[in-house]
Amino acid sequence: MRIRPGNPYPLGATWDGLGVNFALFSENAERVELCLFDSANAKRESHRILMPEYDDQIWHVYLADIRPGQIYGYRVYGPWEPEKGHRFNPNKVLMDPYAKSVVRGVKWNNSMFGYSLRSKRDDLSFDRRNNAAHAPLAAVIDTAHEWGDDRPPKTPWHKTVIYETHVKGLTKLNQELDKNYRGTYSGLTSEPVIRHLKELGVTAVELMPVHRKIDDRFLKEKGLTNYWGYNTLSFFAPDEGYSAYPSSPATVSEFKTMVRALHAEGIEVIIDVVYNHTAEGNQLGPHLSFRGIDNSVYYRLSDADPRFYLDFTGCGNSLNVRHPRVLQLIMDSLRYWILEMHVDGFRFDLASALARELFEVDQLAAFFTIIHQDPIISQAKLIAEPWDVGPGGYQVGNFPVLWTEWNGQYRDVVRSFVKGDRGLIGEMGTRLTGSSDLYASTRSPHASINFITAHDGFTLHDLVSYNEKHNEANLEDNRDGHNDNRSWNCGVEGPTDDPEIIALRERQKRNFIATLFLSAGVPMISGGDELSRTQYGNNNAYCQDNEISWYKWDLNEREQKFLGFVQHMSALRQKYPVLHRRSFYTGEVSVVSGEKDITWYRSDGQEMQPEDWNDHDRKVLGAFLCGDALDEMNEFGDRISSDSLLCLFNMSEVPVDFVLPNGSKDGHWLLEVDTDVEIQHFGNVCFDVGAHFELRERSVVVMRYVPVKSNY
Repeated sequence: MRIRPGNPYPLGATWDGLGVNFALFSENAERVELCLFDSANAKRESHRILMPEYDDQIWHVYLADIRPGQIYGYRVYGPWEPEKGHRFNPNKVLMDPYAKSVVRGVKWNNSMFGYSLRSKRDDLSFDRRNNAAHAPLAAVIDTAHEWGDDRPPKTPWHKTVIYETHVKGLTKLNQELDKNYRGTYSGLTSEPVIRHLKELGVTAVELMPVHRKIDDRFLKEKGLTNYWGYNTLSFFAPDEGYSAYPSSPATVSEFKTMVRALHAEGIEVIIDVVYNHTAEGNQLGPHLSFRGIDNSVYYRLSDADPRFYLDFTGCGNSLNVRHPRVLQLIMDSLRYWILEMHVDGFRFDLASALARELFEVDQLAAFFTIIHQDPIISQAKLIAEPWDVGPGGYQVGNFPVLWTEWNGQYRDVVRSFVKGDRGLIGEMGTRLTGSSDLYASTRSPHASINFITAHDGFTLHDLVSYNEKHNEANLEDNRDGHNDNRSWNCGVEGPTDDPEIIALRERQKRNFIATLFLSAGVPMISGGDELSRTQYGNNNAYCQDNEISWYKWDLNEREQKFLGFVQHMSALRQKYPVLHRRSFYTGEVSVVSGEKDITWYRSDGQEMQPEDWNDHDRKVLGAFLCGDALDEMNEFGDRISSDSLLCLFNMSEVPVDFVLPNGSKDGHWLLEVDTDVEIQHFGNVCFDVGAHFELRERSVVVMRYVPVKSNY
């Protein structure tokens, strides 16, 4: 084996066509050995190679005879001083932080811990057992791939419709797919799934974590898994658990093929990334990678006692984004997924944790500054989950320009309003029109990612079917998860045969979906909601890799009708530019059209007055969206025009006689949507201006304004 000094960059294992350069950063290590394995099942390494060079705090070596597919890990030598934050243990084989392919996951064994689990000193003790037979292992890859004419769709934010989904859950039960492709990256690009996404009007899939994860030991011992995947082992490697070719570097190529296929259909790929913590947990966690490579660098440690970790995530540790090498790791990972894997954007889990320079969340943190200056990452779609579990972590509305946010305030207000809570009419108007109170100072309506449900919490069907969480299957005595006081079970907890309750639940689901697609901002569908997916009341199904979480595709007649309604609302949004405007409503007269862009109405057909917004009991609202007042230009510089729409909301318990207002010109109102009925095909159901319309209780109605001489 020909050994050469190699180069400190790039970090990781890089094949150049003749051999492989290995480079590993460790600021405090005293010695590093590269370990080569003959197979993923090997119980020990076949070679240990002392890395001879150390430049810029990077250990490196070049092996001229190594090829893609070579399996490897590291042993890192240094002080075992937990009280000072150092946890080096060369008895443990460690995963390369820059590994592009993980061919063996963790095989849980006591040797995976740097300390002796039988010691009374707990994590202060030193464990001398060799974990080579159980450690996760990486493989060298060939990055070459046939991309053809792949191009990112670059869908503008204001025209984006996001579908949050799980790679496995989406297709595992789809009988139209070959069984070998169900639950895989390949399955996601099958014809039935592509057809489904396009019929929903989806422009971007937001994939729950695809970075290589591990299943926590306590879950494995219970027969459960970390299904959601928020437990990252490698920030570069796609999880082979979703591959049709598991335990093989071919997983990387399969992921790339998935991206290319989705792009060909005009669908962007956004991935959910978890840079706030790792799978190694707190001081009692295993030695997998970062902890043994340089614990005091990679993690936020307590200044008072570096033995312990600062935990802003609820997962035992927080990545130390204050350190330039940790920031580099994140930035290199993001660039890799853009440049090599061709993804279009990222949703950052617990993004507030990444903004903590010292302790408080800092909007001008180095993390944001570097992203804004990066010519590659700054052009991607950037979505923040704008909270963490630390003090002051709820930061909705406070992220800087370039960023969009999961708008938790939108979710909470819409849920409460549709449920029928009082005193929300003013805030509901703000949420419908893009949450200007949160974003108007520096951003546009599309900064608000609007959602009713997400992976974390009840599904939409369960939201209207349960008041209490039912997480017994998680084997935590139903203590996990949070009860949601904005849910409403329409009178009966759980499944029922009562036709009135079933009808009311379906109407409430239609109300939620209608509201979502009528709201300014970016709508996000929680995958499976359109299929009336239930988790049987489990609102924290993170560990349920089974039919609790998988999407059911064999729909009954009621479920088919609801799917049709979701498709109808998405098509309506796409059809009318007034529903996906780029700028905030002002309520002022446009200098171009001479019309107000939005006018709010009471049920008597008169404009809302200031005192009406303060009416605590009001649950009825009308919004006239004037298409003539868009004042927006297309890419050719021509002013966009749109039909005008009247959106009516009645979340009271009784029908309301709503007087239809005059439009901007003489004309009629054509019914487009009425959530009181299951199927939306109204044809020429038309009403005169000034007519009295019975707006049913708990319903949403949309009407299009048709000028007198127009054909409708």
